Amino acid sequence: MRKIATFLVGTLIALPGIAHAAQPCLTPAEASSLAAYALPAAITGTTKRCAATLAPTAYLRKSGAELATRYSARKAQNWPQARAAFFKIGGTKQNGSSDLLNQLPDPSLQQMLDAIIEGMVAQEIPTAKCGEIDRIVGLLAPLPAQNTADLIAVVVGLGSKTGKAATDKFAICKS
Repeated sequence: MRKIATFLVGTLIALPGIAHAAQPCLTPAEASSLAAYALPAAITGTTKRCAATLAPTAYLRKSGAELATRYSARKAQNWPQARAAFFKIGGTKQNGSSDLLNQLPDPSLQQMLDAIIEGMVAQEIPTAKCGEIDRIVGLLAPLPAQNTADLIAVVVGLGSKTGKAATDKFAICKS
């Protein structure tokens, strides 16, 4: 689970054109909303990346598209906090590209983020990890999307509290 959380967070913060400020902290709700928003694109990218290496009976090959669709149901609800979290971890770039992104209409920004997340996941997952990821996704699939997102936020938060953060780009704020 920690590997998936780390990868998902890494994907979100490695988006082109966004500078990283000193490690900001996200509230648990912001981290959860960001994870919930990104999950459908991350699942789609993972399914594409791993399809050729997984057995035909693997969860992602059989049900990855359906899971991504199911997890998409609450994207609109999660978007406002996910957007705020995205810009919080992105910081402000001196050349103004973050300001430019901030001025994009939400549908354009969402379409761009979805494509980048899906593409980066599809490109970056080591195919040797596909079996392990497939197993984890299959175990998490029965959970509602929000529970999975909350779990990712908790895993990231636990890492920041122990000093072994899943990411060095942001932390979960102390409650």
